[in-house]
Amino acid sequence: MESAFTDRRRATRSAIYHCLYETEGISTRQSLAQSLGLSLPTIYQNLTELTELGLVRYSGEAQSTGGRRAAGLEIVPDARFAVGVSVAANRLRISAADLKLNELAYRSMNCSVLGKGVSEVTDRVAAELERFLDDFRLDRTKMLGVCVALPGLMTPERDRVLFAPTLQLRDSDLTPLYAAIPYPMYVANDATSSGHAEWFARGAVGNLAYISMECGIGGSVLIGGAPYNGSNQRSCEFGHMCVVPGGLKCSCGKHGCLEAYCSPDRVSKDLGISLTEFFDELESKNPEYGLLWTDVLQHLAVGIANIRMAFDCDIVLGGLLSQYIPPYLPLLRQYVTANDPFSENADYVSLSVLGGHSVPLGAALHFISDFLDNI
Repeated sequence: MESAFTDRRRATRSAIYHCLYETEGISTRQSLAQSLGLSLPTIYQNLTELTELGLVRYSGEAQSTGGRRAAGLEIVPDARFAVGVSVAANRLRISAADLKLNELAYRSMNCSVLGKGVSEVTDRVAAELERFLDDFRLDRTKMLGVCVALPGLMTPERDRVLFAPTLQLRDSDLTPLYAAIPYPMYVANDATSSGHAEWFARGAVGNLAYISMECGIGGSVLIGGAPYNGSNQRSCEFGHMCVVPGGLKCSCGKHGCLEAYCSPDRVSKDLGISLTEFFDELESKNPEYGLLWTDVLQHLAVGIANIRMAFDCDIVLGGLLSQYIPPYLPLLRQYVTANDPFSENADYVSLSVLGGHSVPLGAALHFISDFLDNI
């Protein structure tokens, strides 16, 4: 009986907090009571607990039609924070985000872990994480946890990387990574993290397919906010859809994959230049680069149209390469429309609202979501 009573109290407190969390602007005790169908004494008791925990604060006054104005209430976004770490072949990115996914701190650094194994990744991540927390003076007592996002397939238990071609990892033990980080820890797929962050940043409604254009091409699908993982945790590996049978060789060892045609490496690493240099030359009407970019967009359009056929939802392009696409988005949509027999335009294709920070922010969102689910 006591346990059931405690569960009801916890559920009531959670409902009050979520109502405040989801409300734009200022709430009041009266508005909470009306929205949730609870008595004012119950509202007051739970608000006292939440304010003592530092999760809710009184802030300003609500508008009044007459008489004394009611005290306003809102959550404290930075009462807790989470950290996300994005590991790529040649770059490490770290973000700290508050409970509203507002970025509190960010750092990006060039480093190569390609082909060096989990031990090298572990040493670098652990060292840079502590330096990041110190340099930005982040209070570790408020930290919910650290999520490391990797570009690869993992076991359901998240204890092994099954295959991460852009990191040259296969069947690798992740236990050392968990042991090296002295905080609540989780390991996630980078594209799944990015897609979750995009869905959250866009209002946490509807369905979404996300194409991650980082070192390789990855993806995720959010159905009502829940990631579709597949029966073997291998869903949405969009980069390894075959778009040209027998075509260019991919990092996975097969031929004709979307990643072989549309990854950032094709327009930078393969040419020995940076992405910025490539697009500068493209704007200068370099004919060779123009032909290559047209080829990239046309194959990307094939992949997008196939994803649309499969999931019938909005499609978001994110990651490093997506930051350079805005001037070419109308052309890309034309190519997609040419491959889509059911739509007169491809306005369902849009670009990331989080840009190059979507992976680490999405990783941080893992612990933020867990906190919101269990408050």
